[in-house]
Amino acid sequence: MPPFHLAFPVDDLDAARAFWGGVMGCAEGRSSDHWIDFDFYGHQIVAHLSGAAGDRASNAVDGHDVPVPHFGVVLDMAQWQELAGRLAAAGTRFVMEPTIRFKGQAGEQATMFFRDPAGNAIEMKAFADRAQLFAKD
Repeated sequence: MPPFHLAFPVDDLDAARAFWGGVMGCAEGRSSDHWIDFDFYGHQIVAHLSGAAGDRASNAVDGHDVPVPHFGVVLDMAQWQELAGRLAAAGTRFVMEPTIRFKGQAGEQATMFFRDPAGNAIEMKAFADRAQLFAKD
């Protein structure tokens, strides 16, 4: 699968570097006074200094107000559990605590939602069976 590229706004590059590099564990690539590249599980994400994320729209999912828009990757279950522990240890405030959705059903998945320091919404997922990524029933 080819890596994706995503650029997103931040209002503080030092806070972005601490969160994405430190808490999330993303290796830093090139940078300037206005942006930083990060290796996000083999994908290139770029924090651009341009102000905080402004869209706070949400949809109700399982009793939570899930932020729209959001981004993330699908990890294997061990990576997801390790990241959930690291985020909790760092004091991350979750929009949706790490949980399992669709337990025992097609598409069973682990998910968690949180925001970076600039307010960008992130969802990280893992599937009990990755072949179920697009399962309907």
